[in-house]
Amino acid sequence: MTLFGTTLDGQQIAGLVGLLAVLAFWLFAYRGERSAIQSFRSWEAARKARKDAEDGVKPDEPSRPKTGPWG
Repeated sequence: MTLFGTTLDGQQIAGLVGLLAVLAFWLFAYRGERSAIQSFRSWEAARKARKDAEDGVKPDEPSRPKTGPWG
């Protein structure tokens, strides 16, 4: 097999396939980790909203929007 003008033998091809497999595995693991973090954040926000509703706490009204580069 020739890649960019360089002939690759079986060991180099196996190395490339291994690197691609590790990359794919890492991407799936990263996606799962992000999904877990997002689900935890949404659960935590819902829990806080329920607790605030039970306690009778009204959400803070946002003040005027921040302007300028330093807020």
